Amino acid sequence: MKYYILFGPPGAGKGTQAAAMVEKYNLHHISTGALLRKEIAAGTELGVLAKSLIEKGCLVPDEVVEGMIENEFSTVTGVEGFLLDGFPRTIPQAEALDEILSKRGTEVTAVVSIMIPDEMVMERIKGRALKEGRADDASEEIINTRIATYHNQTEPLIAYYGNAGKYHHINGVGSIEEVGERIFEVMDRF
Repeated sequence: MKYYILFGPPGAGKGTQAAAMVEKYNLHHISTGALLRKEIAAGTELGVLAKSLIEKGCLVPDEVVEGMIENEFSTVTGVEGFLLDGFPRTIPQAEALDEILSKRGTEVTAVVSIMIPDEMVMERIKGRALKEGRADDASEEIINTRIATYHNQTEPLIAYYGNAGKYHHINGVGSIEEVGERIFEVMDRF
């Protein structure tokens, strides 16, 4: 079983590329947002806890998200591996993931990081706001906050996974096909 992590700033094309990665390598895509919605809809114990926290305006604690991810690892079958998107975002989350995988006798296979310059993040998110009518993507101030948050949370993880030899930088500038080929070149090694 392979365990990939997908990194990239907002607007880097993670959603588009994740779909191609899942199809080509028979992976199960785990997006933390989608996972939370699924658990809440299913009324699982973790979902009920997450819903009560969200309704109070609280963040869902790492332990709850980690439990949901561990549950996905245990219940999803018929795949060659998993593609984590949106987790881990911090060093403690990365350490927790390492522990979860260690209990399974395995480890992170690779981190695929689609990188684009901050100016392009701004441009793509503004374009997405117009195209999809997403108010959260329309404000430059909000976009700048999202970019800063991404850099603050991700840069320590780049070193964390880089030191382990698992980090792979992908140039995200170019056509969808060009970026996809760069990703496939990396993933074909595993």
